[in-house]
Amino acid sequence: MPDAGTTPPVRPADRMLESPIAATWRSVAHERAVLVGVGPGIHEGDLDELAALADSAGAEPIGRLVQSRSAPDPQYWIGKGKVEDLHGLLHAAGAELVIFDDELGPGTLRSLEARLKVKVVDRTALILDIFALHANSKEGKAQVELAQLNYLLPRLRGWGEAMSRLGGGIGTRGPGETKLEVDRQHIRRRITKLRRDVKDLRKERDVKRARRQKSNLPQIAIVGYTNAGKSTLMRRLTGADVIVADQLFATLDPTTRRIDLPGGRHATISDTVGFVSKLPHDLVEAFRSTLEEVTLSDLILHVADGSSPELERQIEAVRRVLEEIGAANMPEVVALNKIDRLRGSERARLATRFPGTVSVSAITGEGVEGLLEAVGTATPDPPVEVEVLIPWPRGDLVAMLYDEAEVLKAEAEPDGTRVRARVGLRELAAIRAYVALAGGRSDMGEPIDQSTGSSQ
Repeated sequence: MPDAGTTPPVRPADRMLESPIAATWRSVAHERAVLVGVGPGIHEGDLDELAALADSAGAEPIGRLVQSRSAPDPQYWIGKGKVEDLHGLLHAAGAELVIFDDELGPGTLRSLEARLKVKVVDRTALILDIFALHANSKEGKAQVELAQLNYLLPRLRGWGEAMSRLGGGIGTRGPGETKLEVDRQHIRRRITKLRRDVKDLRKERDVKRARRQKSNLPQIAIVGYTNAGKSTLMRRLTGADVIVADQLFATLDPTTRRIDLPGGRHATISDTVGFVSKLPHDLVEAFRSTLEEVTLSDLILHVADGSSPELERQIEAVRRVLEEIGAANMPEVVALNKIDRLRGSERARLATRFPGTVSVSAITGEGVEGLLEAVGTATPDPPVEVEVLIPWPRGDLVAMLYDEAEVLKAEAEPDGTRVRARVGLRELAAIRAYVALAGGRSDMGEPIDQSTGSSQ
């Protein structure tokens, strides 16, 4: 059996490695699995999301084991007594796989697999496997593969007891690089290439995004916990032909469409990858260019599963990811989806628990008109034309205006750069002090309302 600490439990979307490493990638599909969780006060219900993740990857969860403890065991993550219980459960049920609800280090994985005699994967590996199954676009595949290889690289240590290693000192010097070092360098080269590819694809995305910004249409980003119904709602609002499936992470590749708002206004709306609690850091980094669709939007439409018993926790998990990518303080409309699954009394309690939200059913269309009204109210007005005098030390603001606004005129003056531009609320917030210096007047000579950024 391969060493557990170094056998990556997921398969890339493409067979990107031609070395023997590639042959070690195996999907968890069709395997009987036992789920394991560790933490203070944990109970079996806390593994429901892990079970859904396993099901999305094609595994069959047949048992659960939890251990309440303040800190994980340094060797096995669970205590030695629980390891024996897990061993008995695995072999009594004929399970072939153990899935832990945390990211485990290489040493812990090795110790567990050596003792349990079955494959052991962690939460991160499981999510990577699901992403590999669902990535379709060139950008999505490159991002997933990059995350997988970043996960794999530190787990190469100890790749098989029979593999020779580079020696050191008298009697241990070898003729050249070992297979382990060759594989490690191959992966590093592949990571370098993928980062370059993702950077190039990001430039393409930036061009498309700039084109949308030049249209002066407000940009809305749909975010939410995975399987909250974002894609279904996107289809309901725009008629977009997007993938709709009752699975976690069914949609990875963002879709942008035009949406009609009340009052004859229009906007663009983009679907994004779903979030989960403990989303692997490598995935957040790899998908950063995709997630920038959120950070550069004018409004966030946060879709949550109103029928979920974990609703509050899921909302907080999404907001933690938004904070990580720099979108924590953006305007937000929260849509509580799937209310068609709730009775009248349950809907009333939901409205009381989450005031200011909009209840909706993407399946039946109930509440969609109210949602559009809320989105239209929260969506910033079209850009306003302002004239600002930006001091010379704040050249970064001039660059920001060229990147994110429509600069109509710019000329140098003794005190700085005088710029006339059409700006949105985000840009106006950054230059507000200098609008006042310039007289704070719109192109019509009317004072700028400093609270809204619109002409009075």
